[in-house]
Amino acid sequence: MAEFKKPRFHFDYDVTHEIERLREHKASRGIPEKSDQSLLLATWNIANLGAQDRRDEDYRLIAEIVSWFDVVAIQESREDLVGLRGVQKHLPSHYLASFTDAAGNNERMAYLYDGLKLSTREQIGELALDPKDLKNIKLPGVTQKFEGFDRNPFHESLHWRSLDFTLVNVHLYYGSDRPPKIQRRQLETYALARWAKRQAHSKTAYDPNLILLGDFNLPYMEEKDPIYSILKRHGIMFTEHATEIGATLPSEEKKRTQRVKRYDQIAFFPNMQKYFREKSGVFDFDKVIFSKLWEERPQKQFNEYVRYYISDHRPLWAEVRLKP
Repeated sequence: MAEFKKPRFHFDYDVTHEIERLREHKASRGIPEKSDQSLLLATWNIANLGAQDRRDEDYRLIAEIVSWFDVVAIQESREDLVGLRGVQKHLPSHYLASFTDAAGNNERMAYLYDGLKLSTREQIGELALDPKDLKNIKLPGVTQKFEGFDRNPFHESLHWRSLDFTLVNVHLYYGSDRPPKIQRRQLETYALARWAKRQAHSKTAYDPNLILLGDFNLPYMEEKDPIYSILKRHGIMFTEHATEIGATLPSEEKKRTQRVKRYDQIAFFPNMQKYFREKSGVFDFDKVIFSKLWEERPQKQFNEYVRYYISDHRPLWAEVRLKP
């Protein structure tokens, strides 16, 4: 995504007060406290992290939310690591980072995770496809050829208690909803779903316990949706909730009846369903932060400020538990 324009107006806030409001809202949204008995996963597209001119207090707010979870998949971390390091600076020292090199839109795929609770296993890397297999990434009605991912999905194998699993951090191509760009996104979706299904059912794969999470740029969770339908027919399941914030904040929607685009997802195959029996949801931080700004400025300016200094996406989270 191109960087959002920096707001032309000035607004100071008390970061301690804003953190208090975030924590109060966290409780109201049912986000559990950390526990040895559960694992809290999250995914968050933090808009142009490292490209937009965030301040130390902005990183503190972002880090506060990240710290509630045991592992967070981050999208839109730019090649300049100033943004990721800015967040990491305000996390406990045992939070570790892993990330890819920069690809499409100069973006890295990244994880921030609790190194005391989670340990990294042997397999880590970007999703690789055999060049000879690219010709097989094709769909009915799609004339465009698949030439690879704009941003390669980033998989990392982790261990928690008795559970071995692999996270796959995803940020699928968007562009627009018109050909040929929607076709490119369809092909990326198919390539991801096909690879994941093979991994989940292969006897020789390193780890069949896959959790796909990130920004799928999935407009609608409907059978006729060209992205959702591909994922669904490959046996991929989703947590109950998905983010209700995409390219615009909810308060800026022109029609209240406009359908919500559920871009961000946490997804898995049936073999992992038993671990997702607990809570999941979205944390709508924009409902409680910067209340004075909301009172003093038009909604459009409030949204500009939130997009630039925090993000235009909300974090999506899910609780994982072992079998009793």
